Amino acid sequence: MSRIHFVKEIYIYPIKSLAGISCKNALAEEMGFENDRRWMLIDAENQMITQREHRIMSQFYPQISDGKISITFLGQKHEFFINEHLDNSIQVNVWDDNSEVVEVNHKTSKWFSQHLGFECKLVKIIKNGDRKHESSRLKETFNVSLADGYPYLLIGTESLDFLNEKLEDKITVLRFRPNIVISSEKPHEEDDFDTFKIGEVQFKNVKPCGRCIMVNNDPQNGKLKKEPLKTLSKYRNVNNSVLFGTNIVSLNSGIISVGDEIVF
Repeated sequence: MSRIHFVKEIYIYPIKSLAGISCKNALAEEMGFENDRRWMLIDAENQMITQREHRIMSQFYPQISDGKISITFLGQKHEFFINEHLDNSIQVNVWDDNSEVVEVNHKTSKWFSQHLGFECKLVKIIKNGDRKHESSRLKETFNVSLADGYPYLLIGTESLDFLNEKLEDKITVLRFRPNIVISSEKPHEEDDFDTFKIGEVQFKNVKPCGRCIMVNNDPQNGKLKKEPLKTLSKYRNVNNSVLFGTNIVSLNSGIISVGDEIVF
């Protein structure tokens, strides 16, 4: 394949289901990009909290600077240190996977509880191996973060362009919460990628990503729309799963940057 394939955008989502951060480069690790979905909100029953039930979460905007994560919501700001956490171990589930996490601190949990309107805690996964996810397709088990399933989501630009041709109200790639956006040649060609290299890192495709109602949540205002799931279901429904983008894993650690070529 030609030079047409290169990295256009990189995103991380430090806290699961909150807004993301655009990056010029990122350190790829087995669990995902450094600081990507290492944190998650859980309720009083230690169940994960996501935009699926609480669309307002898209309006919490994180930034990382000087070893701290700051969160802004409706003009209110809160921050905590990346490395801080309490010693208490909490067992949580991310879908079918069990994970060991720890609470960041009581003050941060209280801040989120006040703004979301119910009791919750901000927790963190600390060690590689604290959550394992089994791929039935590859018959392998991966150490993953608190992402829904796999460490990385990759989307080609032509896939979004092809969708937008069918939509009256155009959308951005942020609806799909990708980690890596690449320039592509054909819609959904990323579905068929096998192994490839970006910068210092070798990646392997696991499977196309099945999408849920969350992609209908407009990240600009937190309002639920009918699209794009309605249109996608007409031409991307495979075995009752609406596919968009593909899940990948990294086979080694290293830096990738915007502008890097995808080498097959």
